[in-house]
Amino acid sequence: MLVVVALAAAWLLLARPAPAPPGARNLTPAPAPAAATAPPVVTSPAPSPPAEVSSRRVGPKAKASPAPPPEPPASALALKVDSDVPGASVFVDRVYVGRTPLTTSDVTRGSHVLDVSAEGYEAQASTIELTGGTTDVMVRFKVVRLNEAIPVVHKHTIGSCEGRLAADLRGLRYETPNNDHAFAITFAQLQSFEVDYLKRNLRVTRRDGKTFNFTDHTANADALFVFHKKVEAARAKLAAGLPPADK
Repeated sequence: MLVVVALAAAWLLLARPAPAPPGARNLTPAPAPAAATAPPVVTSPAPSPPAEVSSRRVGPKAKASPAPPPEPPASALALKVDSDVPGASVFVDRVYVGRTPLTTSDVTRGSHVLDVSAEGYEAQASTIELTGGTTDVMVRFKVVRLNEAIPVVHKHTIGSCEGRLAADLRGLRYETPNNDHAFAITFAQLQSFEVDYLKRNLRVTRRDGKTFNFTDHTANADALFVFHKKVEAARAKLAAGLPPADK
């Protein structure tokens, strides 16, 4: 046992390193320099395989349907009014719009009442239809118009009959179911044409002396008076040489 212990002690003595001599530097080996990092290797991507071409035959591309043409803009709406008497007043639906000659766009589509008046002349009224664009209206004052009719009672020497007394540019006519008393008189055949307001009587006398007396069922002679006035005004214009409105 002693022999084993002695051998182990001798081995330890021999294996211990010898101490460094005084003044000697403790040299520790420097670590080995790190290996330089190699730059990354850039590899090109592998080429993609060619796309598979479909064996299906593609027909010509269908053409798109053409867009419908735009709606044409609505025609500008305007009213143009002129008259043979300059400066006549123009009213549309009783609203004053100016004096002739004039052009206005302050109107709407549809039916309207046009009134035109000039001093010294009979006012003219008509219905106009505005549908688009410019509507031209010519108003003539220097012509003769006459188209009047009133219900009357024709007084005979004995009895009476009822009918209608009418006047136009051809003259007077009395229309009645009693054909024996119906008649027509041109202005050239008319000798006198008089109204008695108090007696409510309108008298027509032909140049051959035949006389016709008319009254009405009203309490006054207003209708007879107005009828007589319009007929006399038309006769005066014709005598002055103004042309009839239909010429």
